[in-house]
Amino acid sequence: MRPPENPPAGAEASAERASASSPKLQPSPSSRSLGGGVPAVHHGPPIRDRRDLLKISLGALGVVYGDIGTSPLYSLKECFASAHAVAATPENIYGVLSLFFWALTLVVVFKYLSFILRADNNGEGGILSLLALIAPRGTVGKRAHGRMVLVLLGLFGAALLYGDGVITPVISVFGAVEGLKVRFPALHYFIAPLTAGILVLLFALQKRGTAKVGALFGPMMLLWFFSISAIGLLWIVKNPSILLAVNPYYAVLFFVHNKLHGFLLLSAVVLCVTGGEALYADMGHFGQRPIRLAWYAVVFPALLLNYFGQGAYMLTLEKLDKDTFNPFFQVIPQILQLPMIFVATAAAIIASQALISGSYSLTRQAVQLGYWPRITIVHTSGEAEGQIYIPEINWILMVGCLALVVAFRVEGSSGLAAAYGIAVTGTMAITSILFASVAHERWEWPPWKTALLVGSFLLIDLSFLAANAAKIVEGGWIPLAIAGGIFTLMTTWKAGRHALERYVQSASLPMDLFMADLASRKPPRVRGTAVFMTGNPEGAPVVLLHHFKHNKLLHEQVVLLSVVTDRVPEVLPSRRVSVRELGQGFYQVIARCGFMQTPNVPEILRRCREAGLLTAEHDTSYFLGRETLLNTGKSGLATWRKALFGYLSRNARPATAFFGIPPNRVVEMGAQIEL
Repeated sequence: MRPPENPPAGAEASAERASASSPKLQPSPSSRSLGGGVPAVHHGPPIRDRRDLLKISLGALGVVYGDIGTSPLYSLKECFASAHAVAATPENIYGVLSLFFWALTLVVVFKYLSFILRADNNGEGGILSLLALIAPRGTVGKRAHGRMVLVLLGLFGAALLYGDGVITPVISVFGAVEGLKVRFPALHYFIAPLTAGILVLLFALQKRGTAKVGALFGPMMLLWFFSISAIGLLWIVKNPSILLAVNPYYAVLFFVHNKLHGFLLLSAVVLCVTGGEALYADMGHFGQRPIRLAWYAVVFPALLLNYFGQGAYMLTLEKLDKDTFNPFFQVIPQILQLPMIFVATAAAIIASQALISGSYSLTRQAVQLGYWPRITIVHTSGEAEGQIYIPEINWILMVGCLALVVAFRVEGSSGLAAAYGIAVTGTMAITSILFASVAHERWEWPPWKTALLVGSFLLIDLSFLAANAAKIVEGGWIPLAIAGGIFTLMTTWKAGRHALERYVQSASLPMDLFMADLASRKPPRVRGTAVFMTGNPEGAPVVLLHHFKHNKLLHEQVVLLSVVTDRVPEVLPSRRVSVRELGQGFYQVIARCGFMQTPNVPEILRRCREAGLLTAEHDTSYFLGRETLLNTGKSGLATWRKALFGYLSRNARPATAFFGIPPNRVVEMGAQIEL
């Protein structure tokens, strides 16, 4: 039997109805459940002693801080050698360094480490985890509309991260390889091809798994931070007056002297905090303590030493040539430049790996929360649930990266810097808005406290965003275009699944009526177990009704299986499955998983044995629906959305593969559905 192209309509739609349906899905007192009200799994590796803390903190260096750790490659250069650059006067050098210091302090230390990290979803961070905390929960009226605005903002913020995932690998590797121009100017023609080759190799290695690709990430990044600290310290010792730039007076004076030009330079200053969102997104992998320890003990001091060292070097320059200016590599003694290029390239690859892995994780969350079609999710580790590989996303990112290399082969990292900031600042601003909702509703902060704190966040975020808006025509449109396409895809898939779910619910029969009809008819029963997947536990699945109508018989044991995605990262094994006996050989099974987990139907049935539902794998048949979607219905969706949803549905991963169902045990029931 051919595997179906689509799962039962309600099965996938149940993920998006999880919060609203959860009260109804709780097993009754007579149900046989594998767990009660146990809290969900709390993420983060266990920290038993100081050695564990240091080990995990070292790992955080390699994953969390790769992006922000490589920002010295290009950040200061863009302030003095880009289209919006200012003159390299001592006043401007002190002013820009002061802006760097306070941007890192206010954005990373004050905003993310002090407050945003506290808004965790059972230990998991990231914009979709934050969105899961505030998504609509069946409310109506103005409050529901307000929540939907927040959901749409959150989805657009997530879409912006994909744009970041395309740009970060290119700008990081470009910035590292450009060091060759400082040491060997004649090699500038080979910068773009070498960058492309490194990126192709990086993406080709992804299928081996993050653990194997990144085995040396932590130690390598430790070497990187030590190296940039030592180089920066060398120049600070030569010109210690540069440390006066920590005084915010110089930042204020910079704006007074440069006015609008100074404000627009914030679009380059923001490059020093571009990895800030990764602190939050990767919290579930490492936990808050290791992330904070790695920042305060290694990353923050190293970044400041290097930036201030570059500034001290600039004070010694009589004239700055924008065409050859590259302060990161120029502060390095000539004998060490070539080794440092290799170290910088390795660090850039690590920064790229963090964004690539983050894109995989973000996509799986979107699939489980109902915002993305089913795709291939390959688990590359038998021990770490979060280590996955998604071929479709991997190759799309690679094509996008190579396209940027070709488009910016002449401008290099400087050209890409114009495209970089808009995605980062947009995501940061949206995170602040979503955080306000969590602080007010979940933590019950008074409105004045929420407004005061989040207002200070948004003052910084929106200032950076407004400065970057001036660069939209210069390349800022690229991440916006990527985000717009991803956002359209996610909202169309969500809306299409809702329309499909409404149709399925209208075509289903209340379960009590079906059971009463079954008792009166007493149809023939055959040996074995039949599994029908459904997203509506109160109704008889359409596939079951079609099967009964056409075949006039039922299996002696019938399982109505609903897979529900809870808005938590992981669900404890003890409460992932509940079984309820309905009589006449019928069982209702509610399987719960988190948005960081991938459901597996055979494994779910094996867990049911502990609750008394016995099934034999060789004697179990799975009945799935295969819908043919027509655009002639009255669902309210625009025609182009219907066409896009139909295309996505036809090309989504088969339900048998996504849910781990043996394809040779599947029976398909076809149906035409008008959307």
